[in-house]
Amino acid sequence: MKGAFYEGNKRVRVAETQLQPPGPGQVRLKVVYGGICGTDYHVYLGHMDHRVKAPQVMGHEMSGEVAEIGEGVPGFKVGDKIVVRPLESCQQCPACRAGHSYICHRLNVFGVDSHGAFQDTWTVPAHTLHHLPDNIDMREAAMIEPIAVASHDVRLGQVTEKEYVVVLGAGPIGMLVALLAKLKGARVLIAEVNKFRGNLAREVGLNVVNPQETDLSKYVAEQTGTAAADAVFEVTGSAAGAEMMTGLVRTRGRIVIVGIFAEPAMVNLRQVMMREIHMLGVRMYQPEDFEAAISLVTAKAFPLDRLISDVRPLEQLPATFEEIGRGANFLKILLKCGD
Repeated sequence: MKGAFYEGNKRVRVAETQLQPPGPGQVRLKVVYGGICGTDYHVYLGHMDHRVKAPQVMGHEMSGEVAEIGEGVPGFKVGDKIVVRPLESCQQCPACRAGHSYICHRLNVFGVDSHGAFQDTWTVPAHTLHHLPDNIDMREAAMIEPIAVASHDVRLGQVTEKEYVVVLGAGPIGMLVALLAKLKGARVLIAEVNKFRGNLAREVGLNVVNPQETDLSKYVAEQTGTAAADAVFEVTGSAAGAEMMTGLVRTRGRIVIVGIFAEPAMVNLRQVMMREIHMLGVRMYQPEDFEAAISLVTAKAFPLDRLISDVRPLEQLPATFEEIGRGANFLKILLKCGD
């Protein structure tokens, strides 16, 4: 058995792990694939050292199978295909008491606050599992967690048919938000400065503009008869995105903050006031978003074969983080965690 441990200061080591038999209410899984996401890279960079208890197994995007079942766990059998909704809440804080446990004040995000998915066997609470169809492609199933993020973002952003939607950033989440908004019947524009990601977005049928080459505000005004966008999704987590977003949205339009901002950013609040712009932060997902994502993957709603750039052995995780730091041209990398 092996797992990928974050050890601090950009150090990741693939080492042996100990099998943890499931206790009451728990299930031990065989992890098949794990997906590398932006949060994992933030962990690698040390941005979450205030939460991560090194050495700690990384990862929260995955697909796998049930290997062993603890006492008091109905509805599962060995061999069932599953995904994990990698959250556990305290059930006591004000958010939990108000029915918003997915943004619990003391939220345990697996792979950040506790051991995660980048290991070949993983023991988790049974209530975090979602069943998968037997015929699902397990590589595509490893994309369910980020699709659930996009589903939550678009649902709370209230995107409807024929609206004009701008997505800032064509990373994995931005790409999925744009594809889902398009699936709902919206006209979608994605803004991306990285040529590889911009070209990939075009290849999967999205309209793309590079804001370093085109006046994005002017372009959106031309496309909407000067009205501007109904909704803008800020997915870059960058100062440039925060500065740009308020100039792209119509009167009483919506801005949805998806990207993680490592530092506070300047926002034109006067524009927010003058146009009565609605601003909404979105985080994580709810069970219904996972079920929606499972349905989308089962229906082959997205070109996931184009979004999954490569599948690599777990041992290549440290080298992959180094590639990301150098600006590598890929979108989503999956790790082969087990047989």
